[in-house]
This record gives sequence, structure tokens and C-alpha cells, in this order.
Amino acid sequence: MAKIEGVLKSEIVRLAKREIRSTFIPLRREVRRMRLKLSGLSRGILSLNRMTKELHLEEAKPKLEATPEEVKASRLTPQRIRGLRKKLGISMRELGILTGSSLGGSPIVGERKIQT
Repeated sequence: MAKIEGVLKSEIVRLAKREIRSTFIPLRREVRRMRLKLSGLSRGILSLNRMTKELHLEEAKPKLEATPEEVKASRLTPQRIRGLRKKLGISMRELGILTGSSLGGSPIVGERKIQT
């Protein structure tokens, strides 16, 4: 009789495992699909957060707008630099030292005259 008990027990265990497998394999597939979908959504949220942050930084920057007349008036021309230099009472050499440029690299040389 001991043999029949062992056979019945092993058969019950085999059938139970088969039943569990048939139930849990589809669940395992569904969990895998859900994890993949979740990771995709997480990546999407990260990119959206990054874009939102960039937009907020862009909005926070002050927009500098000037009319063409203002731009033209603010340009440094050789004549304007010469006038400012004379107003301050500094020579070309001193201007070069203050700006960290050489005498030849000074913007006043634009007229091909060197005045000191």
C-alpha cells in the first residue's frame, strides 16, 4: 500500500505544479509587459521634465531688444573710441595697457592713422 500512496502523492504534486504553471505564466508575461510600459513612461516623464525645465529657464532670461538706432548708437567706432579716449585724457599706449591689447591691435587703427 505504501507504493500507491507515493504514486498518488507524486501525481497530485505534478498536477498541482502544472496547474500553477498554467496560471502564473500568463501573469508573469503580463508583469513583464507592465514593467516595460512603466519604464517607457518613466523615460517619457524624464524627458518632459527636462523640456519643462528648459522652458522655465528660457522664460526666466531677460529678453534684450533694441531698435536699430540704439544698436547703431552703441557701436564703438574708431571716432567714438578716440573721442572717449580724449575725454578721459589717456593716450593710445595707456588704452592698450588698460584693454590688454597691443598698439597695433587697438581698434583706433581702423582709419590707418595712429594718434597719441
